[in-house]
This record gives sequence, C-alpha cells and structure tokens, in this order.
Amino acid sequence: MGAAQDKLVDGLYGLGWAGVKKLPEPAAVALGRRIADFAWKRRGKSVLRLESNLARVVPDAGPERLRELSRAGMRSYMRYWMESFRLPTMDPERFGTDVEFKDEHILREALASGRGVVVALPHLANWDLAGAWAIGHIGVPFTTVAERLKPETLYDRFVAYRESLGMEVLPHSGGAAFGILARRLRSGGLVCLVADRDLSASGVEVDFFGATARMPAGPALLAQQTGAVLLPATLHYGDTPKMYGRIHPEVEVPKTGTRAEKTTVMTQAVADAFAWGIAEHPEDWHMLQRLWLEDLEERTL
Repeated sequence: MGAAQDKLVDGLYGLGWAGVKKLPEPAAVALGRRIADFAWKRRGKSVLRLESNLARVVPDAGPERLRELSRAGMRSYMRYWMESFRLPTMDPERFGTDVEFKDEHILREALASGRGVVVALPHLANWDLAGAWAIGHIGVPFTTVAERLKPETLYDRFVAYRESLGMEVLPHSGGAAFGILARRLRSGGLVCLVADRDLSASGVEVDFFGATARMPAGPALLAQQTGAVLLPATLHYGDTPKMYGRIHPEVEVPKTGTRAEKTTVMTQAVADAFAWGIAEHPEDWHMLQRLWLEDLEERTL
C-alpha cells in the first residue's frame, strides 16, 4: 500500500469515527445495514472467504443457506463497526443493560481470587463492546494486544480509541507484549485477548470444525507461567442494541506433560469453547480471512 493510499484509508476511518458517532442510533444502524448489503451484493473476496469459512462451520448448508448466512454475517460485521465508532460517546450505564453475560459469576470469582485472569475470545459480535462492559459494569480495567495496522496512523487511531474506553493496548509485534501481560497477571490483573487466529505463524495446531487450524499459544502460556485463570468467552448479537455473552469454565493447566504438550491441550480446549459459540451463532463470526491450514496452503501454491 502506497503512501497516498495509506492516507486515503486513514482518512476514511477518521471520517467514520467523526461522522458515525454523531448520528442518531437508528440512523447508524440503518447505514451499517445498507453498507453491508452493498458489500455483500458485490461478492468480493472478503464475502467469498466468509462463505467458505461458514461452509466449514455449517457443513450441511447448501449454497442458498450459505448466501443467507454470509449476508447476515456482513450485517453483523458492519454492526460491529457502527457500534465501535459510537462506543466512546455511549452512556457507560448502557454497558450493564445492553450487554448480558451468562455465568458472569465465573469471571467475578476468578478476579476475586487474585490470581489474575486471561479471557480469550474469538472474533464474535463486538469484542470491544465486551471490553467496555468489563470496565464499565464489572469495574475492572484490562490489558490487551492489537495487531499493527497499515498505515501507522490508522493503528494509532485504534489504540487511542480503545484507550479512551479504559483499555491498555500493547502492539502485537515487538516482542515486549508477553512480558508486560505476565506482569499484569501476576499483580492480579485482567488480560483480554482475541485468540481464534494466529498472526505469528508459530501458534498451536488445533482441530477446529473437523480440520486443522492454528491458534495463538499466548493464552495457555500466560496461564502456565503466571498461574492465572484462563477463561474462554463467546459472544453473539440479539436484537439491537442487545449483545449476549457466555463465560466458559476455566481451562486448567494439565498436571502432567511438557510445556508444549500442556499448551496444545489447553489451546484445544479454548478452540472447542470457541467452536461451541461459533456453531450457535455462525452469522456473528467475523472471520473474513483464511484460517484453516488447507486454505492457507492453497494461497501459497
């Protein structure tokens, strides 16, 4: 991407942040749906990739059902963006009414234990809204990691936006993130990581909907190294503006095995929790990139 295109992309995102949050909520919802339907009708690479991914999640779905799911998926994806643009201006009291987690007590009890907590989430519904819920409703700030985006000014916008919600954001690249996350956990803090797609190409291979995918080892390694509680969480949308989530039971560190073996077992358990949530609400899984190893290998041929 050239400098001129970088500037254009950053400008468009900036326009979204500046413009959408000024719209009345019904207008923002309607705009997001129109944009989603336009993108879906164009049948671009992202939409086709989403349908390919959904075909693994819902293997008995025919072409018509997959098209319905991908259309709903694009609407869900744009709902995420419209909500995210508006989050900094939302009344914090809404986080307690517009977001509802099943088994919330599991998270509260883990935080009260003082061991530190790692919450691992997939790209379901709105993970930023879930983070705002944790800060505004549970009353606990947390640390997370963000992928460095191009252009750098766009990454800076994302970081500033998430920090405005009360999050501590670390860059994915650079090598220092793991140590900082470990320190936060040893002091009893909360770490939230989106963990259904490995960005380093050195993650853990897991069985995911009957095929091999690679997911980050970080959540499992952090739990092993610091003694923190590892909790998978899944999300899904309800009627606007409601979002629902579930805190899954703790993924415990196996009592035997090497560190690598323990990491594999724990990461598979996290993947299984993710698969449960995604299968329940496939239209809310915003995976518009290649994920399974077979698909990644096709790209390199």
